[in-house]
Amino acid sequence: MPLTPPRVRILLDNDTGIDDALALAYLAACPHVEIVAVTATPGNVDADQVAANNRALLALCGQPQVPVLIGAREPLRVPLVTTPETHGPQGVGYATLPDPGPADPQTGERDAVDYWIEAARANPGELTALLTAPLTNFAHALRREPRLPWLLRRVVIMGGAFYYQGNTTPTAEWNTHVDPHAAAEVYAAYTAAAEAGLDEEKLPIVCSLDTTERFEMQPALLTDLAAAAGCAEPEHVLAGDPEGQRSTASNPLVRYLSDALRFYFEFHRHYDQGYIAHVHDFFAAGIAAGTLEHRNRPATVAVETESPLLFGTTVADFRSLWGKPANARVVSWNDPETGFAELVERLGVLARRLEPAD
Repeated sequence: MPLTPPRVRILLDNDTGIDDALALAYLAACPHVEIVAVTATPGNVDADQVAANNRALLALCGQPQVPVLIGAREPLRVPLVTTPETHGPQGVGYATLPDPGPADPQTGERDAVDYWIEAARANPGELTALLTAPLTNFAHALRREPRLPWLLRRVVIMGGAFYYQGNTTPTAEWNTHVDPHAAAEVYAAYTAAAEAGLDEEKLPIVCSLDTTERFEMQPALLTDLAAAAGCAEPEHVLAGDPEGQRSTASNPLVRYLSDALRFYFEFHRHYDQGYIAHVHDFFAAGIAAGTLEHRNRPATVAVETESPLLFGTTVADFRSLWGKPANARVVSWNDPETGFAELVERLGVLARRLEPAD
């Protein structure tokens, strides 16, 4: 087992989402990580489905006590666009879980944005914000509490593409394109915070497509995961399988992830990328958890919100040509091989704990 980093307390905002689900399962598998809350932003599916996916997966991973809350239900200024072709009609491919039941009345009816602000105020300098969805909820939170950049310990964002091909338009990445106005507000808030003296270490770490697409999962990883989980039968997800085939793995976590990721492999093949899956959000989760190595560069990030041709495009000024302070730290290097080994090992341990008794 890898060395355990120091304890990390994470506020996760996601739009679950296949790679969001993988990221959430991974965080649940890290014994040093406390998932303080999971908040739902509309994106891959609507906010209610995101919340249902999160509650079901947390229950599967043995953490049903984690609060799951909903904030915004629409982007700031544009209509919501979801991605059933990418993540399936329910957001997690072919995976299914029992109905998680209604939200905990103590937390489920609370506004996610209010919860974030209260948690940050009550725990100054202790909480890491992990944002693997459009930045709608975070933009609302910064509007209500401009001191969030100082109150949070760390911020990790999955989003954007810098001098790199987009995955939604030729230049725009999905999360940013869904709500570019929210992303623009977030970066503007951090520009203001930097001008007011915010320490560079508190600037958001941005995991853009430039580096997240290096986390290109091959289907053989699921075979390795099943072996690490102690499954009696090998798990094979093969490019030649009929589309929609379901896993027969005895282990519930292996079966869930296999069925989710099969859909993702098929999607990438449909778009001529091969029978692979870009698991963007797992990489961001590893940075938030302190388990995956990376390097980053300070930059001033802006988001295009006016041009029809470049709507949602992110631009990073690494050379201070705009004369503005850095408002982000953009990841410039990572190590996918080591990261995938980490993923298999930790999920294997969690899956063993979840194996049903004979």
